[in-house]
Amino acid sequence: MIFKSYLIDENLDLLKNNIVLFYGENIGLINEFKKKIKDTNKDKTLLTYSENEILKDLDNFINEIKSTSLFGDEKIFFINDVTDKICELINNYESDLINYKVFLFGSVLDKRSKLRSLFEKAKNFSVVPCYKDNDITIKKLILKRWNGYTGLTPQVLNTLLENSTLDRVKLNNEIDKIKIFFKNKQIKIEQLEKLINEKNDEDFDLIKENVLKGNKNNTNNLLSSTIFDNEKIYLYINTINQRLNKLKEVQELSNGQDILKTIDMIKPPIFWKDKPHILEQAKKWNKKRINKAFEKTFELEKRVKSDSVINKNILVKKLLVDICLLANSS
Repeated sequence: MIFKSYLIDENLDLLKNNIVLFYGENIGLINEFKKKIKDTNKDKTLLTYSENEILKDLDNFINEIKSTSLFGDEKIFFINDVTDKICELINNYESDLINYKVFLFGSVLDKRSKLRSLFEKAKNFSVVPCYKDNDITIKKLILKRWNGYTGLTPQVLNTLLENSTLDRVKLNNEIDKIKIFFKNKQIKIEQLEKLINEKNDEDFDLIKENVLKGNKNNTNNLLSSTIFDNEKIYLYINTINQRLNKLKEVQELSNGQDILKTIDMIKPPIFWKDKPHILEQAKKWNKKRINKAFEKTFELEKRVKSDSVINKNILVKKLLVDICLLANSS
């Protein structure tokens, strides 16, 4: 039996069946459902497994579902990272599992998935697809999170929406931090924009550090959830250039000597928070790579000046990926 995620989000009690599958690419929404289930079952004993744990020690899991609690507590089960491999267990032990609340959580399951098909067709099972968020679902989340606050104008709503990059995990985290500054429950757009800009500048600093360290995995994860502000294109370029200049200075002064001692000698002194980053980056960047990176930032600046309507977000991301790859080049 298939349920729409927004209906379950509004009323978890609609899930009458004991065995429920949540699946999809919207990890943030799945995590919210997990929290809701936990909050509404605080009087029960929660037992959490992964599919792999169960399949590696099937006897242990079977004993758990066939036994009663020593203290008489009601048990509920979370089974994470499920795939089609779990189907056999469900079919063979359905009569035992049905006695408990059993919640299965998986990622993307396509139409050919045996697990998805099993839950969609069975009347005594429930399935909740958790698809990727869109403007409508994120707007609903914003309204829900700011319920009881005044000043939630269309401008405020759009500012939060644009900054979310349609990522509910990022949105929830940012709202949690921003709410601290609106204790009177009155939202002011000027203050909100200032807080978001400060946060975005911090985010770019984090991206910059990972890019110049050549950390491909972190860079990829950070860029996938970031949309760069067109109005800040020159700030981004200058921020990268400033660090490249600092790395160039370190390379010229060190002349093959101890890099840490060189960093300590530089005047004006390097800010203490930047020292460990620059130390790690300096080991990656030689004169040749630094010059190539400068060429790339110069080319981007020239291109932006010649075409004011070009998509700057894509160009900044390309620059950062190119520099990250350059940090690891031979």
